Amino acid sequence: MADISRWYVVHTYSGYENKVMTNIEKFVENRGMQDYILEVKVPTETVTEIKEDGTKKEIERKSYPGYVMVKLAVFENEDTGELEMTDDTWYLIRNTRGVTGFVGPESKPVPLTDEEVRALGVEKRVVEVNYEVGDMVQIIDGPFEGVLGVVNSIDTDANAVNVTISMLGRETPVDLELDQVEALEK
Repeated sequence: MADISRWYVVHTYSGYENKVMTNIEKFVENRGMQDYILEVKVPTETVTEIKEDGTKKEIERKSYPGYVMVKLAVFENEDTGELEMTDDTWYLIRNTRGVTGFVGPESKPVPLTDEEVRALGVEKRVVEVNYEVGDMVQIIDGPFEGVLGVVNSIDTDANAVNVTISMLGRETPVDLELDQVEALEK
């Protein structure tokens, strides 16, 4: 098994995303390719829809209609030194019913960068929070790096923390990501 994996984007017919995901997962199980195709996702988001009569209904919709994300084991090409998926993996995914191809120039699969994976919300990072509401923290990343503040609220589901800092002589609340602050030692 490869120690290295990358996320790729597969283009599908619109409306076929879940079917493609299910088919790929079945192929992986039937052909014993769990070491090559590690994960298949259709990114979704929960949205509250308000009807004309004022009723609210939460629905789950696809974040990127027409696309499926696949995490594949990659190997170094001996000739070029580039990381590539196996031919079997490419063939299996490319020939799945509903798939039109991989995202990339001339259908040459291009993996997502780590920044793209984070921005698209494909992989959720788990951040361990070592501070509580009311604790003094230091901001360790972003435009307020090095500034001290007090934690007002923590929302682990949204990966957000609200911190009050002193800026220009005023108390100012600032919204940050959980990993942008660290607790001061007590």
